[in-house]
Amino acid sequence: MAFVIDNSVEIDAPAELVWQVLTDVDKYGEWNPFVPSCQTTLEPGTPIDMQVRLGGKNPRKQREFIYSHTPGKEFSYRMKPVPGLLRSQRQHILTPLEDGRTLYESHFYIAGPLNPLVGGLFGGAMRKGFDGMTGGLKKRAESLNAVRD
Repeated sequence: MAFVIDNSVEIDAPAELVWQVLTDVDKYGEWNPFVPSCQTTLEPGTPIDMQVRLGGKNPRKQREFIYSHTPGKEFSYRMKPVPGLLRSQRQHILTPLEDGRTLYESHFYIAGPLNPLVGGLFGGAMRKGFDGMTGGLKKRAESLNAVRD
């Protein structure tokens, strides 16, 4: 059975603006407490290099690879799998709602025989981190939207 973390939130900002915040990785340090640094082109197959806070003060380096990218709607990335032992994927999805709002969904899973170990060691920190990123995205997009109004 996979280790799964799902987050979602309605954001009082249009999907275009939320997408802009989510994909402007150079500014993650301004609003994202979980991933304070990130570099990627979002092109499938290319790396996404991140500094990730998994507890403690110092972020750790994490390299994964862009799996999918539908501009304005979603992107996902995966770790380099450990064949037969561990694989993961994180997906960010935006859905426009009525009245110019947006539904943001984050889906993450780790699967394979080593997932209980990884989930046990890092699960709490990952949940806290994904919650922080979701809250930070909401706050940042709504703040920018208020300035536009």
